[in-house]
Amino acid sequence: MPNNVAASMRKGSTVQKVVLPGAKSTKAASKKKDEDEDPGDGWDEWAQGKALIKPPDQLELSEAELKEEITRILTANNPHAPQNIVRYSFKERSYKPTSAVDQMAVHFVLEGSLLHEDSDEARRLRAKEGLPEETAAVDTGVEPDEEEPETSDTPVEDGGEVEEAGEEDRPDSVASKTDRKEPKVTNQFNFSERASQTLNNPLRERSCQTDPPPRGTFTATATQWDIYDAYVEELQKQETNKEKQKAVASKKDNDKGKKKTLLMETQTDDITKVGKASKIFERMVNQNTFDDIAQDFKYFEDASDEFRDQEGTLLPLWKFQYDKAKRLSVTALCWNKKYQDLFAVGMGSYDFSKQGRGMLVYYSLKNSAYPEFIYPTPSGVLCLDIHEQHSYLVAVGFYDGCVAVYNNKEDGSEPMYKSTAKTGKHTDPVWQVRWQSDDMDNNHNFCSVSSDGRVVSWTLVKNELVFTDIIRLSLNGAVSEGPDQQPGIACGTSFDFHKQIDYLFLVGTEEGKIHKCSKTYSSQFLETYNAHSMAVDAVKWNHFHPKVFISCSSDWTVKIWDHTINTPMFTFDLNAAVGDVAWAPYSSTVFAAVTTDATVHIFDLSINKYEAICQQPVVAKKKTKLTHIEFNPIYPIIIVGDDRGYVSSLKLSPNLRKKPKVKKGQDQPKDSEMEEAKMEKLLSLLREPEQSTV
Repeated sequence: MPNNVAASMRKGSTVQKVVLPGAKSTKAASKKKDEDEDPGDGWDEWAQGKALIKPPDQLELSEAELKEEITRILTANNPHAPQNIVRYSFKERSYKPTSAVDQMAVHFVLEGSLLHEDSDEARRLRAKEGLPEETAAVDTGVEPDEEEPETSDTPVEDGGEVEEAGEEDRPDSVASKTDRKEPKVTNQFNFSERASQTLNNPLRERSCQTDPPPRGTFTATATQWDIYDAYVEELQKQETNKEKQKAVASKKDNDKGKKKTLLMETQTDDITKVGKASKIFERMVNQNTFDDIAQDFKYFEDASDEFRDQEGTLLPLWKFQYDKAKRLSVTALCWNKKYQDLFAVGMGSYDFSKQGRGMLVYYSLKNSAYPEFIYPTPSGVLCLDIHEQHSYLVAVGFYDGCVAVYNNKEDGSEPMYKSTAKTGKHTDPVWQVRWQSDDMDNNHNFCSVSSDGRVVSWTLVKNELVFTDIIRLSLNGAVSEGPDQQPGIACGTSFDFHKQIDYLFLVGTEEGKIHKCSKTYSSQFLETYNAHSMAVDAVKWNHFHPKVFISCSSDWTVKIWDHTINTPMFTFDLNAAVGDVAWAPYSSTVFAAVTTDATVHIFDLSINKYEAICQQPVVAKKKTKLTHIEFNPIYPIIIVGDDRGYVSSLKLSPNLRKKPKVKKGQDQPKDSEMEEAKMEKLLSLLREPEQSTV
């Protein structure tokens, strides 16, 4: 019967069941009768007077629609939670949508103070209130009584038992009141309520009243003359105040004012405050990143040199590059003599159909990731030289014929000195610059050579460059003078000054000749050497021997000369155009050259007079051409520049930097004397056959 009733309720009918309070005994008897009879016999009679009530707005569905199962998926997301919450971001200064939305919905919260009866705190509370331990047994006896309503729903055969159970369930029945005194029924959790009342602080109001500002009424009539007179008086007062300030102000006040403005400018620039710290931090990060390279630079020595039979190798170290100078070629390299880890790189282009901007960049071995100084230039840099004593000064020669001097101590990217057309700049590219010793007035000066045939001395006087022509190069050997002999000008491509004799210098030309010249005797050349069949790319005096110099050219050859002899002492064919050559600072017989096939050649004449003791390609790409090479003045490393803007540093193996052994019993000579004697011994072997034939 309950199933039939439930089915009728689902169809829309309403069934009400009324139970009288005094009819509990008849309830069990009726149940027994219903069990004896078939529940389906009286259903038709009971349902005759019942009619299905259908709501007016009920949808009429077909059988297929009624049988269709509609599934709903419950998720933990709150459908009412907003999805478009934005908050203001002070970092980016704009409103940003927040992705984290709280999906929890709280329907009811009740904070109680229930305690479990078996807990220590409940026992302490019972002991404090003086309750006996029997209450625990009573509490446990309550549990089956609480569960009896659930069991009473099940069909019971004996109606008397149900009545007895029903009487026991009702604590307000007469029998239960008369038979026994009902103990205090407590919950399983001991409940205690504590309340306290606090004093509210009394409210106080404080107020004050200020006196109103004094007011006054003023009325007057003003004409144009009155207004004009008032303006004139005000102007006169301002002029008198300015005159007083000028009279009182002194030079010290002006200096203080300048310092204040400088301080204000430096304070406003926040980057300068952390510039030094960030640079040190950047160096630390790079040294930690490339720690293996730093360890190789300091400690690694190639032990396999012992088995190579006098040959050596080059160990690649750091590689320097600057993103904004990738399309430029390395046109000049120069180490700083005071800070041996710092070197300057000139950026330009040797492709004269694609000339444009240039760049002067300083790198340090302590930080290979980013340059220390960057000076962008409007024209390509072709040469540079750092002053030996004042290492913050660097002279630069450009493709457009200008020369300039940059100061690393000054802020900004502009040069401190720069030549112009009015101050005698070159009309062709400047190929070489070299600092000279200060003149009689202690003014710094340097020399330059250009394709216009002029060798010029530049003096730094106050705020300008003063030029003096040392010599004009010519094809026929005599100095060209006047405009008529302009076609006979020889194009200078390189030069170098003697280490001991200040006035003596060499000039290499585009025609392949090398001229020995003097500052004091500028009417003609002291000597002319028919050196090469193509332009002389570099000419350099030896660091130790006063008579020896070296030259290289695009005709694939490197030649070593004695300036007292017209013919070369040594000639080496490197099978590719030679871009640059450099003497080693630690040996008079060691030199290095770079070729356009990306190979570094290192020679030691005391070991092998015919072949290089090291030939090693240092660039991965085949089309890359090496342009310049320089030895570090102290450390056993070299730097090599290429036409892609990269500078590679390489460490020399022990075989490439051997020093001559001293025999037992002999005094240790000075390095310079020993190196000079080593070169002189080689030259004497070549001179003896010539002297015997004469």
